[in-house]
Amino acid sequence: MEIYPLDSEKIYFSSDMLTLDTEEGSISCKITEWLQRDPVRIHRMIVKEKVLQVDPMEVFNPLVSKLRRADYDYYRRITGLRMMVDFPGYSSEVEAKIPYDTDPIAFYKWWRKGKNEHKVYLSPAYQFKLFQKVLAMEPKVMLKKDVEFVRSF
Repeated sequence: MEIYPLDSEKIYFSSDMLTLDTEEGSISCKITEWLQRDPVRIHRMIVKEKVLQVDPMEVFNPLVSKLRRADYDYYRRITGLRMMVDFPGYSSEVEAKIPYDTDPIAFYKWWRKGKNEHKVYLSPAYQFKLFQKVLAMEPKVMLKKDVEFVRSF
């Protein structure tokens, strides 16, 4: 088997070969095959570890599409407020950041009370900011646990 070690200086295209260690041992295959095999690992190598550089159009865009199908929870976490959602009052899907920024009370009601937490991932920092805004604007809307969360800081 031929070995194709990772070159962090190279920009990889879909037909480029790459060898990675797996539970089955070292495996060499094209980048497109890695996108099918382990999209989360490839995404982490690109975005978090910054050891793999890829062509945005040929590799990264298809990767994001594959992540949505392969591991929706991971996709939801990395997308955060950029997630497209059906939000009341909009005629089509909208980025969750829009109602989060423009109408925090409606967003809070939809997200927390409307049981839509599974649709949009909010980090603890974004939760805190949201809860803080709602607490200042309309505290009666909030759940007791969220009020306590804000006051614990």
